[in-house]
Amino acid sequence: MAEQNARLAALMQEADFSHKSLARAVVAAGARRGEDITCDHTYVTRWLKGSIPRGNMPQFIADAVGGRLGRHLTIDDVGLGDAAVSSVRPELGLEFADRPETTASTVIDLWRADLAEAATLVRALPDSAAWNAAALRWLVAPPDGEQRRLGDRAIGTVDVEMVRSTAEAFSMLDGRFGGGHARRALIQYLHTDVRPMLDGQYTDVVGKQLHSAVAEALLLAGWMSYDSGLHGIAQRYFIQALRMSQTAGDRLLGGSILSAMSHQATFMGRYQEAVSLARAAYTGPGASLGPTMTAQFRAMEARALSRLGDERGCDLALVEAEHKLSLRTADSDPPYIAYFDEIELAAEIIHCFRDLGRSVEATQRGAGSIFGDGVNNRSDFFATMVQAEAYINQGEIGRGCEIAMSALSLGEGLKSARCTQYVREFQGRLTKHIRGAGEFRHFAEQARTFRLWQQAEAA
Repeated sequence: MAEQNARLAALMQEADFSHKSLARAVVAAGARRGEDITCDHTYVTRWLKGSIPRGNMPQFIADAVGGRLGRHLTIDDVGLGDAAVSSVRPELGLEFADRPETTASTVIDLWRADLAEAATLVRALPDSAAWNAAALRWLVAPPDGEQRRLGDRAIGTVDVEMVRSTAEAFSMLDGRFGGGHARRALIQYLHTDVRPMLDGQYTDVVGKQLHSAVAEALLLAGWMSYDSGLHGIAQRYFIQALRMSQTAGDRLLGGSILSAMSHQATFMGRYQEAVSLARAAYTGPGASLGPTMTAQFRAMEARALSRLGDERGCDLALVEAEHKLSLRTADSDPPYIAYFDEIELAAEIIHCFRDLGRSVEATQRGAGSIFGDGVNNRSDFFATMVQAEAYINQGEIGRGCEIAMSALSLGEGLKSARCTQYVREFQGRLTKHIRGAGEFRHFAEQARTFRLWQQAEAA
């Protein structure tokens, strides 16, 4: 049985609305948005009893009540937030919208649907056409212009800093424990605390700063969702982050988001799309692109090219990446790309060499791809697992098994579908000869006690 809508009842009383007068106001609100709707007092009675109206009706109700009260109201404010989940469209979040207001509305709907575990979005597979369309739209889209807004709550630079600092805290948790650890908590924070900020009052300067901060948070939400194996919702967060970076006028951040899309596309086996996304990432920012970001974007291109077997193209991209990274200075790039250093690049290089069958070079570069700081556990896991495979592939089975055991130990504290996939791929590449070796049989007995090994075998 539906629950009573106490929020709507309280707002109707505050606004001095009767059932009939609210119905008339809702019809007028629909007309202002270009829709001819039918509504009378019986509709209002059903809403108060907990019925969820379809289509755009929840927004018209919020507009009608908010207009009478003289303040902006959302569908959550009038107790109809569940409507966005019950009527969620499968394509929600896949479009690079024309207007910033549409993007803000879309991300709010995504957060709400995500928290409600709407399978249509959360469990969906990526759409290659959506990656390509978003990249093209971003490359050619004109600036959005001024972002001044008149809302109920004044938003200032301290609010923007709160968003950035909170996202940084979640990013640290992500790197240490995996995306599955705190992903839902991040989405809840965005929906509860950041959503009202987007509807607030701010100057053009603060508005652009806010949209840049929210775009970074959406980028993190995309990474954490991707790491959790939720690729459909991850793609949607990446696309909306890209659109919001356009609103902020932040082309460098847009490039980073395209690079993340490229990373996901490579993981999903969409290698040609991954190459295109990486190239769009370093083409779009133009002259503002610094050496660290160039290095990271070229490394993503190399990762995809190595999977395509394009050895020459991969090597050229890696050479430029190493050269560009050697040119970086303390202030040459935005703070959020500071994580990408020689260790990160070494990890990308050994992935490429592994995929190209150059195991000796992979093991030679592998020693420099480990942080070992207890903070970047997931990155260390990836690099260690790739090293283990490289050693085994060149015949050093004992050494490879020893390194793989170190990786599994690192993975005990990680909630990451990607980590499970790495172990699954490692298992799938083991030949009959390797499995028959005494060193491997001893390793396998111990490996079965580790969570990631168990998950990979069960998949």
